[in-house]
Amino acid sequence: MQPAKPDAATAAENRDYAQQRALMVERYVAARGVKDPRVLEAMRQTPRHLFVPQVVRAKSYGESALPIGAGQTISQPWIVGRMIELLELNGSEKVLEVGTGTGYQACVLSKVAARVFSIERINELALRAVELVRELKLHNVSVKVFDGTYGWSDQAPFDRIIVAATAPELPEPLVQQLGRGGTLVIPLGRSDDQRLARVRRVGTGIQIEDCGPASFVPLIGRFGWKDEEKAK
Repeated sequence: MQPAKPDAATAAENRDYAQQRALMVERYVAARGVKDPRVLEAMRQTPRHLFVPQVVRAKSYGESALPIGAGQTISQPWIVGRMIELLELNGSEKVLEVGTGTGYQACVLSKVAARVFSIERINELALRAVELVRELKLHNVSVKVFDGTYGWSDQAPFDRIIVAATAPELPEPLVQQLGRGGTLVIPLGRSDDQRLARVRRVGTGIQIEDCGPASFVPLIGRFGWKDEEKAK
């Protein structure tokens, strides 16, 4: 266990991280086209360095995706900002997130939505996410361990759904749990040929918009890929 840092050292470190966050948002998020001021401010406030292992913490405010353990990654800052912006949140929505990881995106979402329900299939990552949710006092975030392709039926319908892994096709339970007028953002396709889709519920049907290329780990589960090999 490391000794506690003096208050002055902690304050200096926090200022340094805040400066790094501001630069990250300016250089790697806003400069790549994310314009929603609420999303940009939420990312400036979210301590990304806490959501990655100590060994890669020095890179936490760079432009790249980073490993978080169990073969999973924390997405590059730009794609987090892009996907959340595509949700078009006004702050009143109930959001389902599939693929919590260690909780970074859920933390950003907590600042721009009313409630966040997040599902992670890997226990060790979910436990870390729960720990950080408590540490950061995110009272509007709930995390559970489950196959996220089933969604979270007892909390449905959702105003928005965001999926942080690529699927072979739209998972039917997620489409069914999307509320009237709701929006689902999800990458679709195999590892080398993915597209980011925005799905809107319109009446009794859906509309799908292609929002450009993406690069995500596979969505493993009953309504996703059965294993990682098949996603390649």
